[in-house]
Amino acid sequence: MKKEFRILFSLIMVFGVLSCNVDRLPETSISDPAFWQNENDLKSAANYLYTFLPGLPETGDVWSDDAFGTSANSISDGTRITPSSDGYYRAQYRLIRAANNIIEKADLVADRGGDIDQINIYVAEAKFFRSWGYFNLFRRYGGVPLILKTLNIEDEELNMGQASREEVVTQIYSDLDSALLDLKSPGTIKAEDYGRISKTAALAFKSRVALFEGTRSKFHGYGDAQKHLMIAKTAAKEVMDSGEHDIFPNYFNLFQYEGEGRQNKENILVRQYGKNLEESISYHVAQRNLETGAANPTRGLATSYLMTDGLPISKSPLYEKPTNTVEVFNNRDPRMGATFFKEGDEYIGTQPVFNIPAISFQKTGYANRRYANLNDWQVSRSYIDRTLIRYAEVLLNYAEATYELDESISDEDLNISVNILRDRESVSMPHLTNSLVDNNGLEMREEIRRERRVELALEGFRYWDLIRWKTAEIELPKTILGNYFFDEFGTEVVPEVTSDNLIILQKAENRHFDPARDYLWPFPVNQIALNPSLEQNPGW
Repeated sequence: MKKEFRILFSLIMVFGVLSCNVDRLPETSISDPAFWQNENDLKSAANYLYTFLPGLPETGDVWSDDAFGTSANSISDGTRITPSSDGYYRAQYRLIRAANNIIEKADLVADRGGDIDQINIYVAEAKFFRSWGYFNLFRRYGGVPLILKTLNIEDEELNMGQASREEVVTQIYSDLDSALLDLKSPGTIKAEDYGRISKTAALAFKSRVALFEGTRSKFHGYGDAQKHLMIAKTAAKEVMDSGEHDIFPNYFNLFQYEGEGRQNKENILVRQYGKNLEESISYHVAQRNLETGAANPTRGLATSYLMTDGLPISKSPLYEKPTNTVEVFNNRDPRMGATFFKEGDEYIGTQPVFNIPAISFQKTGYANRRYANLNDWQVSRSYIDRTLIRYAEVLLNYAEATYELDESISDEDLNISVNILRDRESVSMPHLTNSLVDNNGLEMREEIRRERRVELALEGFRYWDLIRWKTAEIELPKTILGNYFFDEFGTEVVPEVTSDNLIILQKAENRHFDPARDYLWPFPVNQIALNPSLEQNPGW
């Protein structure tokens, strides 16, 4: 796969330059039938789709209550306005158009004697990516124009209105189900093709889509929540029963070079960067961005981590109010120390060992440890892959869908989902059980959601979870707090603090969420001007 991706970026010049405003304009040379001679041409076109996978650093959690950057975020605090244009919106339709083109040109390649089995695989990849693009749009905007063919300038579909939510999600399911017929299982994909879309990637993604719409439908009060929740549970269980995936033993190393490649069976889909300068696809500088405060963990996230007895800090006799930054991590779920920097961790070239957060950058008093690698920092580039779908999410999807279907879950189902994560070698936390919940005044739904929050922390899930659970209107308007302002932070930067000495990042009076408006995003003004049939979302 890495060899294929070296070719990939030269193709961007062929495919990408033509993609400007491709959601409105017809393609030119890439539509030339002379290009589509054999399955290798189809593969080259399919390779381009992988460039749309999101890269690093992941900073989307600043939209939520889990992270805060160097300043307030307009999505998180409710101050954003309708944009005049939106590159993200256009990018998804460029991806969709490129996928449509591959699907359409497949018959041409087949007629020219191409290998049918290989052709079907690349068409399946295109259908996966078309569903990927539509889900990205669907989460933000709800119903969107559903375009399933490449368009010419005179095509009336250029002025079509948005499809309904149900029509869009049905098309996503249809594309994924069709792709599943031809995609290979991970174990049968050749080593050189590692990273290509697999059958379990399509199933895992289907469970993500269905859980999103199932819970959103349930808590927002529309549609057939049970149908989507059952799809989510079934798709997740198929991945679990496939035998293709397992939990990687070391949680921190999931986001290091040790967690890369086929030996890590937890990874289901990754954005590849390469291995080093000699075997480079591209590179990122995630640690440098995070080190300077792009996405600092908040107190809300910190307090979500359980104590080592399996109880929250509000219930556990093990919890004692910390008096310094070291004590923050006392008797806590080990995933906290693998996600937040703590004293003694390998850090950066000018400070090889971490001491305390730099309040001037890490304004919450917590520091994000994701993708931290001393050697990468020193050479100002990293090739650590970004994990986009991992088996842990599938297990969490299964647990949540199972619970929400009947608002109960057996210990047996917890043991094949949540508790597998707690049994991770580097974690080893007490099991979540019905008796633990009942005997300690807990709520099972909240504990399943807590597990999701800490296991997938700072990977970009939290905002969308709040949206689908309809809790954004409760959580996002709250004051955003950081760590205690300990004496060891010094007095060079002195933030505002609460009466309990917690760092205040943004007060509730400056944060808003309008339930009638903010559960959907606004369509950009220029798209509505281009397409009079496109109706703006309510309140924007």
